[in-house]
Amino acid sequence: MTQASSDIVAEVRGQVGFITLNRPKAINALSLGMVRDLYAQLLAWKDDPQVLAVAIRGSNKEGVFGHFCAGGDIRFLHQAGSTGNPQLEDFFTEEYTLNHLIFHYPKPYIAFMDGIVMGGGMGISQGASWRIVTEATKMAMPETIIGLFPDVGGGYFLSRCPGAAGEWLALTGDTIGAADAIAFRLADAFLPAAEQGALWDALGVQTFADSHAVQAFVQASTQKQAPGALRDLAEINRVFALSSVQDIIRALEADTASAWAQSTAAALRKRSPLMLFVVLEQIRRARKLGVADDLRMERDMVRHCFYLRPGQSETVEGIRALAVDKDHNPRWNPARIEDVPEDLWKAFFVSPWPAHSHPLAALKDS
Repeated sequence: MTQASSDIVAEVRGQVGFITLNRPKAINALSLGMVRDLYAQLLAWKDDPQVLAVAIRGSNKEGVFGHFCAGGDIRFLHQAGSTGNPQLEDFFTEEYTLNHLIFHYPKPYIAFMDGIVMGGGMGISQGASWRIVTEATKMAMPETIIGLFPDVGGGYFLSRCPGAAGEWLALTGDTIGAADAIAFRLADAFLPAAEQGALWDALGVQTFADSHAVQAFVQASTQKQAPGALRDLAEINRVFALSSVQDIIRALEADTASAWAQSTAAALRKRSPLMLFVVLEQIRRARKLGVADDLRMERDMVRHCFYLRPGQSETVEGIRALAVDKDHNPRWNPARIEDVPEDLWKAFFVSPWPAHSHPLAALKDS
């Protein structure tokens, strides 16, 4: 049985439900339609006794695998945010609801995180029961580049990284590979890219006693360690555990002997100064939150990204500079880290809704 929208292919083979993200020209960036299709399919399989587990992968221009998902459809976000399209609100509410469902899915949900896995792609994979990376994996939460913050539960899963690795990944948007993904608790296992097809196909022909047997089979078919050097967590902690954005940038810029410190400082100077303050607070608040409360906080934050200052959205401006006009010269406001007022970034954590009317009020963590 195969069900296909233009961008999502879903089928049941044997006892497993298979989902292929099928928008390769956009590196499988999630549209509102894709979010809705994914949610509806996962709900249907959740209560289907014939489906013991779900597996999800991406596709590339040459075929399947290759890239998982580059994130949300930022061109849509720019258009909707610029014109007041109400589907902007729908997109984030429904995407975060999908993220929550995946974190609490009652059956094994196996994510084949090959190639680019960024932004919204992390949102539909971090809640998986088994997160598989390959030597081609390029993982990041690069939202500060576009004046956004690592949403889709990013506060929750980045804050669970060891030490201050979450702060580093969230503030800089730096990309990591398979070895770091496993070390930072953002992946569970490694599988050579060339072996993904065999495991995917085996899931569709094997006979399993129950859902636990599917999970055990996948775990036994993958490796707990990945090849490659690891980032120096002590070096990351020394800087990114500091108490404020100002302290972090000062420490980096003062370390003139470290090429890493200098390049990291230069990268942070290119990000939205306002959003750096918002993101640091997000990660640190999220350490004390469950998934549902984190997603509610992020839903508040993303509303403010587009509407806190009418006509002055850092996110709309960041997307314009990166993906629309492509001048790579965003006009951030404020323009410098040193000029961000405390009341401006703190406003992102004030909910625009009373608790009972919050768009994600129904989300609960069991």
